[in-house]
Amino acid sequence: MFQPWGLALLWGLLVISLAQASPKGQAILSIGPEVINKVFSQELINQNAIQILKDLPLYEAMRKNQFSEMPLIGGVISGFLKQIAWLKVTEAAIPQLAFQLPEQGHLQIWIPLDMVATLNTIIMNKLIELHMEIDVIAEIHTKTDYQGNSHVVLGQCTNSPNNLHVTLLQKFSFAINFFASQVIDVLMPALPMLVKNDVCPVIEKAFKSMTSKIYAWSTLLVPIGSSSLGFEVLSSSVVDSNFELDLKVKFQDPAGKLIKVFNDSLSSLTLSRLDDFGLNFIVRQNVVNTIIEALLPSGELTVLLDSVFPELAHQLKSVLNQINTKASVQLGPTQIVKIFTRHHPHICLKAGSASVAQLVVFQVFATNQATQPLFTLSIEARSEGQFYTKGNRLFLNLSGISSDQIQLMSSETGLFSPELMGNVINEILLAVLLPNQNGLLRYGISLSHFKNFGYDEMKVTPIQGALWIMSS
Repeated sequence: MFQPWGLALLWGLLVISLAQASPKGQAILSIGPEVINKVFSQELINQNAIQILKDLPLYEAMRKNQFSEMPLIGGVISGFLKQIAWLKVTEAAIPQLAFQLPEQGHLQIWIPLDMVATLNTIIMNKLIELHMEIDVIAEIHTKTDYQGNSHVVLGQCTNSPNNLHVTLLQKFSFAINFFASQVIDVLMPALPMLVKNDVCPVIEKAFKSMTSKIYAWSTLLVPIGSSSLGFEVLSSSVVDSNFELDLKVKFQDPAGKLIKVFNDSLSSLTLSRLDDFGLNFIVRQNVVNTIIEALLPSGELTVLLDSVFPELAHQLKSVLNQINTKASVQLGPTQIVKIFTRHHPHICLKAGSASVAQLVVFQVFATNQATQPLFTLSIEARSEGQFYTKGNRLFLNLSGISSDQIQLMSSETGLFSPELMGNVINEILLAVLLPNQNGLLRYGISLSHFKNFGYDEMKVTPIQGALWIMSS
């Protein structure tokens, strides 16, 4: 079972400053190599990479390479090549990709190509199969534009000289084996040019398509009540083996009109290494507060205390009898308590915990016919907040409540000190205010856009000044 304190401890052990890419936005999406691998592999399929491998012009490449590198004996080689009646890649596969970060240099994608080429000649009635193994290496760079924003781009693409093999799959007679050996000798130096001219363009297209999809998935609107959170990719970069997207957050109404634009950034926070999870999303505390404001709009709650909570009504009368007898004797069986918040709740996020503070106005009316309250209190209340996920939704639940400070705003029965009312006020707020707020929070927030990255469920934990959502 997921334990928030365990992640908080892990966070504390891994904390470093993200000096490599200081974020300008209010959210960071960090995508690990496992996710990138899956998305990139799918894009290679979408770009029809296997068929392109099968269509590689092996014979033409051999002929051009020999004439360009050895023009004096090109005619001899040409005569040898004329004995080939047919040469074609008949089987092709791209086994597991690998993302590697050398000790010095850029992040690399290793793309292994595994192919079988079938050869037929005009002098022998035999099909000869050649097994070809080629590792293609593409470097991933972070490029900075004139505005100072960085973007991930594909750099040099070439084959690995350490893994370029062509072997004969079956053994034949001496003559056939000798002929196949000659073909291999001519084919081997031609393969790097095929990689450069035919394979690398496909890899580049797949990489661009992958980054476009990641950008699109990262900027999907997230519904928040009747409004929504919008995202804009400010920059992307490679940090260790991860892709990191720096996101600007915008809050907008159903018509797409901006309600709020955030100006501060995550750069003031100390963030962790994010390479221990496949997918990480970190959003700043002020964005979380705006979400809570949208989900918990200000409203007035009215309760006939003696009818709904008679025990609490008795406690209230008993306490008032000690500190304000005039108010106590006026309380009737239809006494009313009205509760409303003066400002939106404010959440404070720390490593492994969240607390919600709110300024509450508490009014007591002698009867349901009274137009003026007996007294009005201002209460600084605080609750614990628990973030959790269920399915593909994120939830916040408020538990417990304490009155940090109680002040008398007005009184029809003279001045009195309301501090002794703390316990009964907490009980009333716990019975009236919190169930209402948790009811408004019960639908949660959709995390379904993370499904695009291959994750149906996510985990969540507060960190210092932000909320951290990561893959399970």
